[in-house]
Amino acid sequence: MHHPDQKDRRLHARIRRALTEVAFIVFLFYSNLLMGEFTRTNGQGKTLAFALRDIFTVTNFTIAIIAALIGYAVFESLRKKQ
Repeated sequence: MHHPDQKDRRLHARIRRALTEVAFIVFLFYSNLLMGEFTRTNGQGKTLAFALRDIFTVTNFTIAIIAALIGYAVFESLRKKQ
């Protein structure tokens, strides 16, 4: 028989893992966008501040979150198949 505390700890651990994985996917998304800002031919002379303002938009954030949730769901389904 499981104690309620164990169940709560497991739930918190799963939530923490999910948030960490989603945050990591969002980080990868934004780092990819940032690299793209500096590798484009018209990106010469851009400052880091300008590039950051250019990539941190509501649209990009929405895309990042949706992609991260899809990525998390895919990895979770792969974990469960093992």
